[in-house]
Amino acid sequence: MTSVDKGPRKVGPAPKHCWRLLRPLVAPMMLFVVWQLMALRLGNFLILPPLDAVVRILLNPFQDLLRLGSMVHNAQVSLVRVLLGYSMAALIGIPLGILMGYSARARAALQGVLSMLRPIPPLAWVPLILAWFGTASLATLFGLRGGAGYVYLSNIRVSMVFIIFISSFFPILINTMFGVRNVRRTLLDSALTLGASQGDLIRKVILPAALPSIFTGLRGGMGAAWGSLVAAEMLPGSIAGLGYLISHAQSYSRTDIVMAGMIAISIIGSALDFLFRLVEEKKFKWQSLAR
Repeated sequence: MTSVDKGPRKVGPAPKHCWRLLRPLVAPMMLFVVWQLMALRLGNFLILPPLDAVVRILLNPFQDLLRLGSMVHNAQVSLVRVLLGYSMAALIGIPLGILMGYSARARAALQGVLSMLRPIPPLAWVPLILAWFGTASLATLFGLRGGAGYVYLSNIRVSMVFIIFISSFFPILINTMFGVRNVRRTLLDSALTLGASQGDLIRKVILPAALPSIFTGLRGGMGAAWGSLVAAEMLPGSIAGLGYLISHAQSYSRTDIVMAGMIAISIIGSALDFLFRLVEEKKFKWQSLAR
């Protein structure tokens, strides 16, 4: 009995799928290869430590570094600071943005002041913030003198939270105001025709329509907040956090810890942005379909 040749087999979509998953890793891998080759060629640990020295620190996240705690401990302190400043910016920026987007009078009254404050870089506030708050911490504000709460809250300096707040406030405010102002006029007229009150108009029409833009502002605000972390944690009074760890390691010529801290900041920031992208793709997919 002779076998029948059925011709070449068809290749399924698996290779394309694998390539789609691996493609984002190509550029980082090339960067790591160039890093390692340059480090070996320079032979100067202070200027550029080898990749394996930095990876060893990252693969031991609970190892104590320069008696400042582990990478995980410092990352937790940094996250708390960022979330506090970011939450304050969201709690103030979103309602203010809705007000300025909805009311022409409020916009005319506030836009001038906010337009003057917006171009000021967060670091320019540092001398004034230190004059206002000094090295006061949340433990000082809450009147704590001891205990576990005091140990933790004493690491959260008011000046650091304020820097993070300033950095994330304006992206949230501007995107919220933009979203409210760009709600389709036909939606507003239809709701008013059907007898909607001003409160119903804001809750049931304006907020849902502006939500994608508000979410974009929250995502940009988180990026700005996380980006200002190192500057905030270099202020006087800091004794923990990734930014402080980087600054302290630089004074000890530990460039490997400096670069490990930078990579940790990058990884956490990318993870936070990835979570925002997931929510955006899941909850606001209708926006791209409506275009």
